[in-house]
This record gives sequence, C-alpha cells and structure tokens, in this order.
Amino acid sequence: MSSGTKEFLSWVKAIVIAVVIAFLIREFLFTPSLVKGESMMPNLQDGNRLIVSKVSKLERYDEIIFHAPDADEDYVKRIIGLPGDTVEMKNDTLYINGKEVPETYLKESKAKLQEGEVFTPDFTLTEITGKKKVPADSLFVLGDNRPVSKDGRYFGFIKKDSVVGEVKARIWPLNEIGNPE
Repeated sequence: MSSGTKEFLSWVKAIVIAVVIAFLIREFLFTPSLVKGESMMPNLQDGNRLIVSKVSKLERYDEIIFHAPDADEDYVKRIIGLPGDTVEMKNDTLYINGKEVPETYLKESKAKLQEGEVFTPDFTLTEITGKKKVPADSLFVLGDNRPVSKDGRYFGFIKKDSVVGEVKARIWPLNEIGNPE
C-alpha cells in the first residue's frame, strides 16, 4: 500500500470516528434546539439556539424542551409542578403545596404591568386538569410570558417521557460577521 493510500485511509478512519462520536453525543447526551415563539420571553427569545442536556435530573423551575402534547413540535417551558405537587395561582401569586413561592424569573415582566393588571390569571390544577395533584408520571409546566404562553393551563400535564431535556445553554443568534446581535 502506498503512503498516499495509507494517509487517505487514516483520514477516512478519523472522520468516521468523529462522526460516530458526534452522533452518540447528540443522541444520548446533548442536542441543539431552537426557540420558536415568545412564550418564554424575556428569558428566552424567539430564534435563540439552545443546548439541551438529555441526562439532567429534572427539578422545579428548570427550563425544559418537550414534545408538545397538542402539536407536532417541541415546546420550551419551565417546570412548575413535580409529581405529587398541588399547584395554584391566586392573586398573581404562585402556591405550590399550599405555600407561596416567589417567581423571581418573572420580576422584569411583572414590573411592566399597569396597576391592577394581572400577569397570570387565577387557576388550580383541579380546574384545569380535574386532578388535585400532579400525577407520578407527569409534570406541570408554564411559560414565563404568561399572557401569551400556550402551556399547562391550556393542555394540562405533560408526561415525563415526553421531555427531550433541560436547557443548559443559550447560544445567541449571530449576525453575518459572527457577532452576537
């Protein structure tokens, strides 16, 4: 075998190994995703590119990507209710398991409200889903931009197995010369 052939085969082998490693990482560890819509503004904006971990332990307030129960696409929302939780919104205040919970990630949006204006209308899980608590195999999610978000208030619980993963990083869209917009 000539040295040129050996070098060519060496390059082919390196490229095949790199492709296999990239496939395994994307399939089992991390995957890219794209934000579509305004339901998570201002924290995530339409067009943001995200890196999603497929191996994270899901916790309350995590931003997650999941297969939408009402559409053939993926949604990004925030976990509010975990299995066994009761969730209620009263007077624009979130209550989980009967305790008031501050939503610091909504501070900027709520600051823009006019006096008397409500960011999140009152609800209980029973009113939305007919169940008092989040089932063992499910999560309850809400968008951060509550006035426009199509979330658990609209479609109820999501199944845990519909979760693609947790948002770990946001990669801003780049302009033509590679600088953040």
